[in-house]
Amino acid sequence: MIRLPDAVPTLTMRGISKRFAGVQALKDVDVEVYGGEIVALLGENGAGKSTLMKVLGGIHQPDSGEILRDGRPVTIRSVGDSIRLGISFIHQELNVLDNLDIAGNVFLGREPVRGPLRLMDRERMVHETQPYLDQLGLRVPADLPLERLSLAQRQMVEIAKALSLKARVLIMDEPTSSLTLTETARLLSVVQGLRSQGVGVVYISHRLDEVRQIADRVVGLRDGRNAGGLTREEITHERMVRLMVGRDLAPAMVPEARDEPERPDLLTLDRVRTRRYPNQEVSFAVRQGEILGMSGLVGSGRSELAMAIFGVEPPLSGTIRLGAETLEIHSPKDAINKHIYLIPEDRRRSGLIVDMTIRENIALPALDNFASLGLIRRGEEADVTARAAKQLGVKAPGVDFLAKNLSGGNQQKVVIAKWLSLSPKVVIFDEPTRGIDVGAKAEIYVLIRELAKQGVGVLVISSDMEEVLLLSDRVAVMHEGRLTGILDRAECSEEAVMRLAVGG
Repeated sequence: MIRLPDAVPTLTMRGISKRFAGVQALKDVDVEVYGGEIVALLGENGAGKSTLMKVLGGIHQPDSGEILRDGRPVTIRSVGDSIRLGISFIHQELNVLDNLDIAGNVFLGREPVRGPLRLMDRERMVHETQPYLDQLGLRVPADLPLERLSLAQRQMVEIAKALSLKARVLIMDEPTSSLTLTETARLLSVVQGLRSQGVGVVYISHRLDEVRQIADRVVGLRDGRNAGGLTREEITHERMVRLMVGRDLAPAMVPEARDEPERPDLLTLDRVRTRRYPNQEVSFAVRQGEILGMSGLVGSGRSELAMAIFGVEPPLSGTIRLGAETLEIHSPKDAINKHIYLIPEDRRRSGLIVDMTIRENIALPALDNFASLGLIRRGEEADVTARAAKQLGVKAPGVDFLAKNLSGGNQQKVVIAKWLSLSPKVVIFDEPTRGIDVGAKAEIYVLIRELAKQGVGVLVISSDMEEVLLLSDRVAVMHEGRLTGILDRAECSEEAVMRLAVGG
């Protein structure tokens, strides 16, 4: 991108500070965005990115500092103010309504009307929505009910809504976290097209390869403060990591050399059929002390297989064995009793009770261990959960801190902590680092490897190709409900995995 020396930033945030209940969330933060450039905003969870964007979106008011639009000071007191200033958001957590169709979601709150009775103009909504879907490569009609779309497709609807607002500044918070590789490539192409149209884009992502592909500049935040910046020529994976965390993560972020002894099969699936793909039988084994990666495109049936093993949606047929024992798994309780545990993809919805404390979440599956005559021994519960939280490096003032106030990485650690105290034999990680910063990601990689060294069988389901290749001893690949192949470590490459993921 070529910028004139005297160009005025489309958006300027200058000296922004914000404090919450004694915690300094932001301190004198400066960010500029010019029309026609993509600025990547990087930082660990808790670095202040979300707070800064909420200030820009009118949800929080800054304690000090100013916001300028085209060089003129503005005040943003509400979401409506932000929209009127041409600022649009695409959030990681979807803000769509299942009971409406696509067009209804895109035009929610600004529906066109017609006639003296000012009736909603449904035909116009559908007609005006369709080009945005086509632009994003979402080949579905605009009047299709949202409930019939996949998670990835719903993310695309969010993006279509933002495009329809014709924003001058577009804030994208982890926009590809639920997208397949093909959809991600399409989205990045759309973002680059917006840049060519003069839109300024703030791109927030923990997927550093994406940032390296599209960012014109990188702005780093650390502990609520500016941590520096990188020009286009300076953007490398190593420099972005150091900008975010202030240290090297090399030991955790490179493949680990491991001995390859003959390990016995620990968890075996024999001709298992799931509700999602009732006509496909899946057979494979996770060995003792092994990290088996599971790759495949979104919708390939990986998560459904995990839920079948854990008893959330019991298998329609087939056999599941733990060692030589054939298991009868009809519910999660059956799996838990056999020390088979699941860290689910959606930690906030399925892995935690967010309105409960860290202590309550960690202790929940093991309450019997802390009970006498039906009463909980609170002191023992607090001691054990505090040790578990400390062991996993959960960053919080104490175990009575509410889970909903933790960063994504720390929430994930709490989900892991509640199972580690129950002597796991098999642990299934479904998208273990989705939406988690690179520092927390490295810590979770260390935990996964440590489980394997202790003889636990580990199944890691991930859409992050780099993660799969980094962690796995072997990689199983799925396509439309069937296992298309299992690659030994020496055979693993991005090309080999993708060939199987598309049905090869």
